[in-house]
Amino acid sequence: MGPTSEPTFEQLPQAVAQLSTKLDTGLDELKRLILERSDLRQTDQDHWLDLNELVAYDPEKRSKMTFYGYIRRRDIPFHKTGKKVIFLKSEIDTWLKQGRQKTHAEIDTEAEQYLNGTGKSKAQSAS
Repeated sequence: MGPTSEPTFEQLPQAVAQLSTKLDTGLDELKRLILERSDLRQTDQDHWLDLNELVAYDPEKRSKMTFYGYIRRRDIPFHKTGKKVIFLKSEIDTWLKQGRQKTHAEIDTEAEQYLNGTGKSKAQSAS
């Protein structure tokens, strides 16, 4: 049985066994890649940043003094180890996303849901 020829009836058990082996190997490789990718994603999100790393990571490139102000006012999530202030990257990402501005479409959708949820229609609210 060649690689491009179709198997004969007598060769089918051998062909099925080869396909099964290839499938098992492929599935094992796929599982390994999925686990590897999820591990990378987890370590990317959950690692610690010191203040210098936070300043470098910040998309707005705010200064250390600005972050010290946020810490003093407790506007930013942080952890203290003795005198050292550290930040968990996943918490910083969540904090950064809180400043996202909604689009007009999102605002319109929320307004429509609010009006529908309270029993008011657009016609009633216009009068």
